[in-house]
Amino acid sequence: MRYAVLFPGQGSQTVGMGADVFAARPDLLGIAADNVLGWSLETVCAQGPESVLVRTDRAQPALYAVSYALWEAFADRMPHPPVGAAGHSLGEYTALAAAGAIDFFDGLRLVTSRGRAMATATEAAAGAMAAVVGTDEEVVERVVAERRSGGAQVWVANVNAPGQIVVAGAAADVAAIAAKAKELGLRRVVALNVAGAFHTPLMDPAQRQLMTALQQCEFRPGAFPVWGNLGAVPVEEPAAALAGQLVNKVRFSESLVAMRNRGVEAFVHMGPGDVTAGMAKRSVAEATVITVSSLDDIGAAVEQLAVV
Repeated sequence: MRYAVLFPGQGSQTVGMGADVFAARPDLLGIAADNVLGWSLETVCAQGPESVLVRTDRAQPALYAVSYALWEAFADRMPHPPVGAAGHSLGEYTALAAAGAIDFFDGLRLVTSRGRAMATATEAAAGAMAAVVGTDEEVVERVVAERRSGGAQVWVANVNAPGQIVVAGAAADVAAIAAKAKELGLRRVVALNVAGAFHTPLMDPAQRQLMTALQQCEFRPGAFPVWGNLGAVPVEEPAAALAGQLVNKVRFSESLVAMRNRGVEAFVHMGPGDVTAGMAKRSVAEATVITVSSLDDIGAAVEQLAVV
């Protein structure tokens, strides 16, 4: 079965995640990772508290590391390599590491720099994000464009699946859309527990900081293509793609459809939770969707993928 691997982004973190992979891979996730981070990855994942784990500068490296460790365990048993991969926002870094386009520890340094830069940008200019449920992307794009024409700072930040759009921008402008949802022709708007306007021009300061880190990183050809959030096509220049996605919308649903059109029959969510699995089910209903969120899930996943 031709399959692609999907890696989750920020928001999938939970206290206690990855206990099995920490036990199985102390070499990868123990002292070596802590030396890169300057704090204990295992302690934050295992004990939190949640108020710490949800911080952008903690959640991003934690999700990256746990998801990658799951991938390595899966890769040791997979019946054949994937034909592609994608990651939701932060998950694009994990996908590139899984493909071998970047060294794991270089990627850990990058996502640490990214998390810090995004946190700093958020402190400088408070932003907000909200999910628009049950409304077509074209309608949401029209609404935010009209609001911007009146001086608002608000954009479409994520296109996750049909009827699952996220808007982001200045906190007051996002709140105004939520308050006037019905009037604006939006079915339902739900505020997200995020303090930043990620994937919008308000992340420009973070992008500048991230570019410095990206310039110091060595990328190489991957073993399989990684479909990027910025263009919804296989990434050819990782540094440019990673810098660009920070200030532009995540085109995840479009990537999933494009991968299916290239012959992908199954998608494997690899990491905590099951968020990208849900996006795949909604975006490509005919595809097989498998979730690997723990080491115990690998055996069943391998059996499904071995089917010709």
